[in-house]
Amino acid sequence: MSKTILEPSAEAALKQETSSVNGTMSHKMSLKGGAFITEETSYQNVFVPEEWTEEQLMIKEMVQDFCFKEIHALGIEKAAMMDAEKDMDQIIAILEKAADLGLCGLAIDEEYGGLGLDFNTGLLFGEAISVGFSFATTIGAQTSIGSLPILFYGTEAQKQKYLPKIATAEYKAAYCLTEPSAGSDANSGKTKVTLSEDGKHYIMNGQKMWITNGGFADIFIVFAKIDDDKNLTAFIVEKAFGGISIGKEEKKLGIKASSTVQVFFNDCPIPVANMLGEREGGFKMALNILNTGRIKLAAGAIGGCKFGIGRAVQYAKERQQFNQSIAEFGAIKYKIGEMVTRTFVAESAIYRTGANIDEKYEEFIKEGKTKGEAILLAVREFAIECALLKVYGSEVVDYVVDEVLQIHGGMGYAVETGVEMGYRDARITRIYEGTNEINRLLSVAELGRRVFKTKELTLDSAYKKLPLHLLKQSSPIKFSGDDSFAKERRIVKNIKQLFLVLMGAAGRKFREQLEHEQEIVMNLADIMAEAYICESALLRVEKLVKEKKGDKKELKAKKRMLRLYLYEALDKVRKSGNDLIMSYATGAEKRVLFFFMRVLTPTYHINPKKLRRKIAEYVVEKGDYCF
Repeated sequence: MSKTILEPSAEAALKQETSSVNGTMSHKMSLKGGAFITEETSYQNVFVPEEWTEEQLMIKEMVQDFCFKEIHALGIEKAAMMDAEKDMDQIIAILEKAADLGLCGLAIDEEYGGLGLDFNTGLLFGEAISVGFSFATTIGAQTSIGSLPILFYGTEAQKQKYLPKIATAEYKAAYCLTEPSAGSDANSGKTKVTLSEDGKHYIMNGQKMWITNGGFADIFIVFAKIDDDKNLTAFIVEKAFGGISIGKEEKKLGIKASSTVQVFFNDCPIPVANMLGEREGGFKMALNILNTGRIKLAAGAIGGCKFGIGRAVQYAKERQQFNQSIAEFGAIKYKIGEMVTRTFVAESAIYRTGANIDEKYEEFIKEGKTKGEAILLAVREFAIECALLKVYGSEVVDYVVDEVLQIHGGMGYAVETGVEMGYRDARITRIYEGTNEINRLLSVAELGRRVFKTKELTLDSAYKKLPLHLLKQSSPIKFSGDDSFAKERRIVKNIKQLFLVLMGAAGRKFREQLEHEQEIVMNLADIMAEAYICESALLRVEKLVKEKKGDKKELKAKKRMLRLYLYEALDKVRKSGNDLIMSYATGAEKRVLFFFMRVLTPTYHINPKKLRRKIAEYVVEKGDYCF
């Protein structure tokens, strides 16, 4: 594009921007969720998994050792065949043993008998416990959705009464939101409560389904509507209150050792003191708890990826065909290289976000918020990122388990290897904590809300810089100092700019009707996700290289993964962008948008086959996922 379309100062601004790119802004700004799409972040201001403390890594090792001792020691085939109905006593015993180690009180404050771990360490726990197979779902419900509503919203009396017993697993906890006619549209639930004549109890009637831990739970966090209220209210309901009946264990595709039942409430009396939070505050509570669950699910998915990769690498090294290990074949190297790369970039984004949530929590504490308020607000701040990561993590683990099974061939289909269990178990991750379709729609809607309704974010400056950014595309990249990531940084910025261009165009076209164009919104969500994942991977690798964290071979492998992923991300972005433009644009608008596509997604000249092979060879040499 000609310089004449820019302001007179554009060329000078270009020089200034180029000179500042090497360090990217070193100052630390107040963290804002969703701001990644318009702002640049310095590698100095991100957390990377290589920075876990010795104590945090000891927690991870303890959790994994527990799973190996209590579950893997049964034998993989036995673990794969565990069933919630016939093995319930054993499952409960494992949960109680976990509580003895403090694992049921991770997020619960020490004053209530828990460990009071920070949020990011809680995510690391989610990664570690994933090697416990279906048990990860069981303890996940106990430590997250079954207890966090009380921790965040409960009165002091409620916390004192319930949290210590949840931490020791004396009380097993469950979360009752979904109903036969209320899934993604949770606020349409029909479970009702009315106040008793003496005013001492609420009387609950209704039905809940897909209730994890429901077969043995002592307490339930239940969402229902009082009288003719429009919104849900939450209640702490003890099984001992009476009026509760439990359905049969569901026969499921996967997570078979996790108890999943329907729960029926028939004139169940609930003391008025057991209302949780404010009247009609339940729907908001459910959404906030789901935000925490989404990113925790992503962390668990990454743990599953790492475990599966380790099994696949081990099998590929041992399996001989045509007088050589199948790990030496290019087709297998392709699979290993891809699995490892996708896992690495997802991990980069997950723990970057977890650390941001912890930092935001500290900001709110300094402002005088209570602990419960601070963590809720901090997680809420990063609702966009949590939704994107839930989608991305769940789709990566589905990809990985499929390829792990393929590497095992026929043996992967056999129960004795346990691989088929992982294949079945992973499928649920794209459904619970909000389906991936809902989370894609939610991420874009939340960004729009913050830009146009609450004004928490502004896109003005990003749009003003767009002509300048386009000019940079036609200018050669100038390396300064030790900046070896200028090209990669430009790719990330291009993806962000393309998202802004396409979102702006779609917004102008459809205005308030955009929410009904779900295919287009999901295209936008996928581009936004790639922007965040790519930037997170770039910042991680840049930090490690510039701060020399790791030996040369390891750093080379990580740089290769970054470059391979950027190459593939551009293809994903082009596909989503093309689909979006072809879905509605015509005439001049269509030509202009395709011009932006061409300029902002040029070919990234790398050799993908060579990079994949080098990555795979490094991992095969180490014998496991080693990053």
